[in-house]
Amino acid sequence: MGSIRLTLCTGLLASAVGLLPAAASAADGRGITVTPASPAPGSVVTLRVSGCSGTTGAAASTAFVSDARLSGSDGTLTGETQVRSAATPGSYDVRVGCAGASVTGRVTVAARPPSGQDAPDALLSSPVAPVHAGGGGTAPLASVESRSSGPDTAQAVTGLLLAGFAAAAVGLLSARRSRGSR
Repeated sequence: MGSIRLTLCTGLLASAVGLLPAAASAADGRGITVTPASPAPGSVVTLRVSGCSGTTGAAASTAFVSDARLSGSDGTLTGETQVRSAATPGSYDVRVGCAGASVTGRVTVAARPPSGQDAPDALLSSPVAPVHAGGGGTAPLASVESRSSGPDTAQAVTGLLLAGFAAAAVGLLSARRSRGSR
């Protein structure tokens, strides 16, 4: 029983360490934090950059599909980007340009899980643009203005009357059954 606990605790600890953000910080307070710390190819990563005096910036790396647009205030900028699905495991430089300053850091791309295993949510692809779906036969219906209000007064009164009749019928039937069972 002790070895099972040890194995579970070790697995949980290893998982927790893998989820911690990787941080690179210089002595001047400038640095880049990448979350998750070791993303797999195709994962979406969040970048947090400290030490920028501006409110916008851009982060570039050969590991990324495209440059990350960063925004924020008080010297901290954040943004998201996606790791290239063809990225090989290893460390990649990240360069951030903001308000005339430059901040550098690294991102470590992890190996993709073996095929046949369940992929984490971060590996699932998500659309980056709207789907061009014409509308087909429903297009004329989409142009008709729809009424989003609830039932009118006549419908509400009819519903209440029907509910009242149903309640009375249930009450009469249960009273009739209770008299007949004595």
